[in-house]
Amino acid sequence: MGHRINRPAAAATGALAALATAASLGVGAAGAAGPAARAAGTVSLNDSAHLHLTSGHKLTLNEAGTAHGTIGGPMYIHLTLASGNRVYAEVRVYPSGGFIGGRANATYHVVGGYAYFSGTMSVTEGGERYAGAHGSGMRFTGTIQRSNDAVSVQVNGRMTT
Repeated sequence: MGHRINRPAAAATGALAALATAASLGVGAAGAAGPAARAAGTVSLNDSAHLHLTSGHKLTLNEAGTAHGTIGGPMYIHLTLASGNRVYAEVRVYPSGGFIGGRANATYHVVGGYAYFSGTMSVTEGGERYAGAHGSGMRFTGTIQRSNDAVSVQVNGRMTT
């Protein structure tokens, strides 16, 4: 809140915060009635979200919104800006029947009023209906609007549930 991504301090501080929760989106197997009834399967993800700043401290932005696409549900992202124009993220999504989480890292560059980021994401955890969810090498892209720190994010790739 109040910081701007293009400040030299943002690129120079090298802050790598350990963020609370994880990153990504996913879907349970079709017809799953619950944790014991679901079968493993691979899912192609194509999801996006427009998030708003809920809080921030120094170089960390906490964002919330709703994911749309392959799955939907409340989404929370913790972004940390680091040296070398790097962004580290932890995201958690709460589709119906559970949660999915993971981590992402990307590089960013500033053009006008936006910081554009692009990198990769891995699904590292899932709960309830999505227990055992995992995946890596997903495309993680988006923007940060510098005037209000709002974030738009897209995730594309494959994961296993």
